[in-house]
Amino acid sequence: MSATSALAARLRPAAVRRRLRDAELRTCLWLSVLTVALTVLSSLQVGWIAWFPLASLTVPLLLGSLLLGPRTLPWFVVFVMAMLVVAASRQTALDDIDAAAIGVYFLLGLIILVVSFRRTRLGVGSFRGESMLIDLRDRILNLGGMPALPAGWHAESALASAGGTRFAGDFVVAASPHGERLEVVVVDVSGKGEQAGTRALLLSGAFGGLLGQLPPERFLPAANSYLVRQGWEEGFATAIHLSVDLTSGAYEIRTAGHPPALIWRAAEECWESVEDTGPVLGLIDDIEFDCAAGVLAPGDAVMLYTDGMVEGPKVDIEAGTQRLLAAAGAIAPRGFEGAARRLVEHHGSHDDDRALVVVDRA
Repeated sequence: MSATSALAARLRPAAVRRRLRDAELRTCLWLSVLTVALTVLSSLQVGWIAWFPLASLTVPLLLGSLLLGPRTLPWFVVFVMAMLVVAASRQTALDDIDAAAIGVYFLLGLIILVVSFRRTRLGVGSFRGESMLIDLRDRILNLGGMPALPAGWHAESALASAGGTRFAGDFVVAASPHGERLEVVVVDVSGKGEQAGTRALLLSGAFGGLLGQLPPERFLPAANSYLVRQGWEEGFATAIHLSVDLTSGAYEIRTAGHPPALIWRAAEECWESVEDTGPVLGLIDDIEFDCAAGVLAPGDAVMLYTDGMVEGPKVDIEAGTQRLLAAAGAIAPRGFEGAARRLVEHHGSHDDDRALVVVDRA
């Protein structure tokens, strides 16, 4: 990289911050103009304008809470409250109801100030903060997307979270380095929904960087070491790692405290369980994981899932597994296209996060 290019790369973030700051100042200016205009209208006692309400000043106040950042918003709230005092002082007659309404407006401004101070830790306003979360959510979902596979192979995944939020403690990461091998890991982070969502965001990025870059036998040990180093109080996770040779159909499955993988054998038209189980991730460093190996023949499939698919408040894991096997067995003869989404939507506990992956060989 040339010196000019390096300097430009270094200056680009500063330019972006300056544009964002200028845009926020312009927004603050327009809101201030709107506030002054509404103050003038609510202060005049002439004709129909005399009926213009003081409550109109809550409009720029609410717009500011949505559009302004935590550094600018407190000053704008103080400015609006000052304009409210000016407008109220120009009223010829204020009854008890009007006085109570003004008190409510000041309480609203205080609430917005408290919210603004809480946002200071993040450093961005409401809309930009939401955009960041949406971007993070999309990234974690994109990591779970299945890569393009050669003819004769099909893979799909589906995720659902407790309570319907798009942030979940379950996630899927997939990779196909050089198109010769498919690697998929399904992870269940301790906790549920939004409680586990932040940890899942961090781990999905870390695991996505490891998957496909290490030999299959080294992935879970590396993931475990990474999780141990975080030192989280609730830092454990279960995982299952599938590695499939897309030429021969040979597969390797390694499990870390996770529900067992299920293999559909087309020749026998039945599911078989891969019971090999290792310790959960994040508790003990420097451990190895046993491998369950085999070959997927044409028509065979592998199904990976989290415990939300087979457990529930009134359903034990054995009964839930049998129910999932029955549903998946009914789908298998017709093919697995769309099976992951159907199984996640109609089976498992809606009080827990759920994830499911199906990989089949035509």
